[in-house]
Amino acid sequence: MVQVCVNGARGAGDGALVPMSPGAMADSAARAVTVGASDIHVHPKSPCGQDTLSGKAVAATVEAIRSQVRVPVGVTTGAWAEPDPAARVERIRAWTVLPDHASVNWHEPGAEDVVAALLERGVGVEAGIWSGTDGAARFAASAWGPRVLRVLAEVTDPSAETAEESARALLADLGTAHGRPVLLHGEEGGAWPVLRLAGRLGLATRIGLEDTLVLPDGQRAVSNAQLVTEGLLQYGRAGRS
Repeated sequence: MVQVCVNGARGAGDGALVPMSPGAMADSAARAVTVGASDIHVHPKSPCGQDTLSGKAVAATVEAIRSQVRVPVGVTTGAWAEPDPAARVERIRAWTVLPDHASVNWHEPGAEDVVAALLERGVGVEAGIWSGTDGAARFAASAWGPRVLRVLAEVTDPSAETAEESARALLADLGTAHGRPVLLHGEEGGAWPVLRLAGRLGLATRIGLEDTLVLPDGQRAVSNAQLVTEGLLQYGRAGRS
């Protein structure tokens, strides 16, 4: 599986190509699905372009994307979108349109309460385990671990030279990951080396403007669809090597 990560916490300062409105996110996601993405991860935005968990923004974003595609749609629950854990849970309980899944960063305060709220509502959970945090240890000890949809092994090392090593260390820390499927991905300079590692290991991965703004040769990407097209090519080549 190659998931497209449509926009992330990026904003207008990252360039006009990063989709910010529900319509732009839907168009970008649809083009990425057309070229081979089979799952979507998106960050709904407030009118001023900040990540938000508000029911209005989540509904508008999910409905816009679903009007154009028939693949699963997931959203973030990152603490930066709602710093107070209790408020984060209340936001989720107030959603009127439910995504297929939502990512939960296991190292963040209140993560397990967020997981419980999502599962109560029938929303799948992507367990975000970041390198450089205690997320893997927390996840290993969690009673919720066997119930997540998948594990997002998220390599935060932005260096092309060391990201693969960091990825292998993170996977070792995850161990059996409660037997759940693992999606491995990197970011910035580490995005492409980690994607190729995922291909060699036969793990799911993701690519998109959240994780990188550039192609493997360093040229600026023009769209999520271009990143997915190149990602599938790089992933396939790595898997055959």
